[in-house]
Amino acid sequence: MDKKSFTQHISQQYNEELEDILNQVMTMGGLVEQQLSDALVALIEGDNERGEHVVTNDYRVNAIEVELDEACTHILARRQPAASDLRLIMAVIKTITDLERIGDEAERIGRMALHLLDSDRRRSPMAAVESLGQHVRGMLRGALDSFARMDTAQAVRVAQEDIQADSQYEVIMRELMQYMQDYPKSVPRVMDVVWSVRALERIGDRARNICEYVVYFVRGKDVRHTSFEQMAQEATGDRH
Repeated sequence: MDKKSFTQHISQQYNEELEDILNQVMTMGGLVEQQLSDALVALIEGDNERGEHVVTNDYRVNAIEVELDEACTHILARRQPAASDLRLIMAVIKTITDLERIGDEAERIGRMALHLLDSDRRRSPMAAVESLGQHVRGMLRGALDSFARMDTAQAVRVAQEDIQADSQYEVIMRELMQYMQDYPKSVPRVMDVVWSVRALERIGDRARNICEYVVYFVRGKDVRHTSFEQMAQEATGDRH
């Protein structure tokens, strides 16, 4: 984490507290990204060992969130941050909440993967599912990188990739719905794929959220529920 991301203070201890929190966010982000990667391998390749690993390691993500939440609460109570410091802490709190939920979605994918048979995978558009999975994984990585550098331009670019993720999601869902209509007996099994695809779409949404928090911290503007054009304007300050 770049120390320039936050205001340097006279109190060295305060600086170290902020730096430690930001480093922990990146540690949590790396763990969540690995969980997602393992979940995708389990889903696409039928690697049950990876699936079990994702399910049993979700507690690690939750533990880091609790630790970070306590650290942020401590700073709010003891340091009473204002202006950019307050925005930073709020951005961290929101980011770790989304990271924890991404971890939950990865754990859900891991569990669904354990239910699937090889025949289920052959019947499903797994190549398209893998493409969506790699896309949202790239969004997560990009969102974390933009957070680490507090890079609003990158944050906007990554957030805009959610359009493609939503498009991929809709195509896959139409194909899965049609297949279940044609083969009603497949519904119980194929629904596991449906829930996994839905989880991937939500991960894309969460990655976009993290990008919005970057803009909020750097520019002091809440860009939630705005268009991508408005988000870009707020990120750059360009009103033309």
